[in-house]
Amino acid sequence: MKIITSLALLAALTAAGCEQQTSRLDSVTSKEKVAEGATPPAASAPAAKLDRSGSIEERVARLEDAHEKNAEALEFLNKVYGQQKQQQQAQEREEAAEDAMFAVNVADAVKAGQVVGPATATVTIVKAFDFACPYCERVSATMEELVKEYDGKVRVVFANMVVHPPAKPAHLASCAAAKQGKYMAFKNAFWAKGFLPYAQSRDPSKLGEENILAIGKEVGLDTGKLKTDMGSPECEARLAGDQAEMTKFHVNATPAFFINGKFVGGALPKEGFKKIIDAQLKIADASGVSGADYYDKVVLAKGEKQFRSKADPKPN
Repeated sequence: MKIITSLALLAALTAAGCEQQTSRLDSVTSKEKVAEGATPPAASAPAAKLDRSGSIEERVARLEDAHEKNAEALEFLNKVYGQQKQQQQAQEREEAAEDAMFAVNVADAVKAGQVVGPATATVTIVKAFDFACPYCERVSATMEELVKEYDGKVRVVFANMVVHPPAKPAHLASCAAAKQGKYMAFKNAFWAKGFLPYAQSRDPSKLGEENILAIGKEVGLDTGKLKTDMGSPECEARLAGDQAEMTKFHVNATPAFFINGKFVGGALPKEGFKKIIDAQLKIADASGVSGADYYDKVVLAKGEKQFRSKADPKPN
């Protein structure tokens, strides 16, 4: 009876070996099939000539062993596939939808003077930045160049996003400097004489109040008023307001940009920004809405009021 059962199993296994098994793993790349730090069972060795030696029981035993190894390998690879799929889905839930236009409120930042470029500009770039972020510093000159090159069609609104706590005094100081009409003067001077020396030396005092007041004096600020306003509830609230608006749209790293509501995570070369700006200018021109009204009447009025990820459905 055992021989008959074994013969049946032998026939079944032999027939199964002629048919390629398929699974959802067919769509997984070879890179995805290997989990980090794990070694999959050896199941993909080159096909060997069928070993017909030995008794039927021995041949069946070999086939059973091979079947178990293949099943183990498939189970492992399906597990890896599942993990990769979960990671991909989690990432997509955090990435902004590429077709989204987010209605980022800039009114308070503009009123506070955190802006360069005319109010009538067709394209508004919101830049979330941190005064201890090297990429924020590197792209700072690019922002001003874009404002100049587009000659009235682009403005940049700056949003405080304190990622590094030691940078907070500089953000408070920029708020205080804006009260004296010198927001950009202080901001640019701090990049050069506060952040860059800090980046070179890692001396936290370069980000501190003493150096900030010295920089303020150099750009013509009333340092007594600067210090007072740095400690004011108004400037604390200004930072908190920017932070809340950025958090609403899932900004958790700097620099981050919204170009007429289109999210861009991270710094781009100037040509990359220009490509997006040019596309937005075409969209705005086709809308028939004037540049002075475009942000309020289109981006704010029709844009999405909350974050939408790649994994979320587009609203009706």
